[in-house]
Amino acid sequence: MKYASYLFGGLTAAAAATYSVVYLTRWEWQRALICGMLLLVIEGLLVGTVLLSRLSRLERQLADSGRRTEEVWRRLQESRAEEGVRFRWLEPGSCDGTHRTYVFVPVLMAAGALLSGVAWVVQKISAATVRPGAERRLAGRLARLAAPAPPGPRGRTPELEDVEAVPRPRVLRGVVVGGAVVVAGLLLALFVETLSDATQTRPGKATGAAATTVVYRVRVHGTDDAHARALAARALWESCRRSTAALNVHAPLARLDGDVWAGVIRPALSEHDVMRLHGCLADATAHRTSAQVLGQGQVEQAAR
Repeated sequence: MKYASYLFGGLTAAAAATYSVVYLTRWEWQRALICGMLLLVIEGLLVGTVLLSRLSRLERQLADSGRRTEEVWRRLQESRAEEGVRFRWLEPGSCDGTHRTYVFVPVLMAAGALLSGVAWVVQKISAATVRPGAERRLAGRLARLAAPAPPGPRGRTPELEDVEAVPRPRVLRGVVVGGAVVVAGLLLALFVETLSDATQTRPGKATGAAATTVVYRVRVHGTDDAHARALAARALWESCRRSTAALNVHAPLARLDGDVWAGVIRPALSEHDVMRLHGCLADATAHRTSAQVLGQGQVEQAAR
């Protein structure tokens, strides 16, 4: 479930980032802002999910550590000595003031001396009777516990002295990683340059047309008043025609049929300004107003 949420969040964040770039390219600023806010929210949710997962893991580790500590403490409590001393010969003296250590201490000393003598005799006998092959057989038994060595270039296991203490640097790997970093940097720079070129304001090239015509439909939410819809359509047109780089002095607006309006701008706009005008109308920045661009085009000059 956790990995599914990560996958869903990652796909949603990628989609939000993609549409942010698309809306920026189309000059639809409101939609780009909404996608950017959605991207930030998803990133916050992903970071919060990761942090909660790590905190839950730490809580489980602390709980396990606490249980182990309680278990060890319980074992220590159970293994604690009962009341009184463990060895009777260490108990206080009897009523007559005497102690019973006069029997235990000589016996302990004599047993220690006897065991030391027996160990010395066993060591001498084993040193005199052992053969040189015993250590070799012992080494053969312990060879199974040794770590396997990597095979050599010809399948032969190299000796420990032949293995380099510090491995040689991997030049090819460094070159590949460096090349990948350089290519990623160039692609990022190209992406930034393309995005800035698509969204920056610049003087447009003359198209040779006489005028630019845009036809769009306007809808106002929450009202059926025709006068209110007409006022919203004109307000939206006046706002969007000023979003272009060209100075639109002559930009009349006329109603075609119902809520369908047509705007004419003279002189004709460049291709970049037409895209900006289209994005502004589709973005519908006016209050409770939504617009749908039905068509756009250039009006050629009449032949003389």
